[in-house]
Amino acid sequence: MSQAPDYAPSSGLEIVLFEPEIPPNTGNIMRLCANVGARLHLIEPLGFALDDRRLRRAGMDYRDVAVVHRHASLTACRDLLGPRRWFALSRHARSRYDQVGYQAGDVLLFGPETRGLPADMLEEFAESALTIPQQPGSRSLNLSNAVAVVVFEAWRQLGFAGAAKQP
Repeated sequence: MSQAPDYAPSSGLEIVLFEPEIPPNTGNIMRLCANVGARLHLIEPLGFALDDRRLRRAGMDYRDVAVVHRHASLTACRDLLGPRRWFALSRHARSRYDQVGYQAGDVLLFGPETRGLPADMLEEFAESALTIPQQPGSRSLNLSNAVAVVVFEAWRQLGFAGAAKQP
C-alpha cells in the first residue's frame, strides 16, 4: 500500500491526518490522494485498522495506487518529510485556505474528526493555520470534504500538475 519514501507525488502535496478516527473518511481521502497525485500520511493512533472493511469500501480500488505512510508520531512524519511549509487546518484559524499561494511540497495537516487538532499543535502552527469559511452556527465540515476543498484549491494553484490531459 505504500511506495518508497522518496516517491515524488505528481501534485507535490503531502496530506497528513493526525489520529484519524472514521474509516470511510480516510478511505475517501486515500482515493482523493491517488487521484490528485498526493501522498497521504496517517499519524497514529488510528481509530481503526487499515484492513477495516469500511476503509476498503470507501477507498475502493485506489488502495493499491495510493501512497500511504503510517507514522508513530507527528515528529516521525516531520522527520521523513524534512523541511517544508506546513499548514494546519482548523475552524479556529483566522486565515482562509484560499488566501495562500501553495507550492509543491506543501504539507496540509488535518485533525481527527471529533476533536480537531490539539491546542498545542494549533499554537505551534498558529502562523500557518488555515480555515474554511462556513455559515454562522456551523460546527464543522466532514473531514474528507474539508480535505478535498483545500487539496483541490492547492492543486488548482499548482496548475493541476500531473493531471491527465483533457480533450
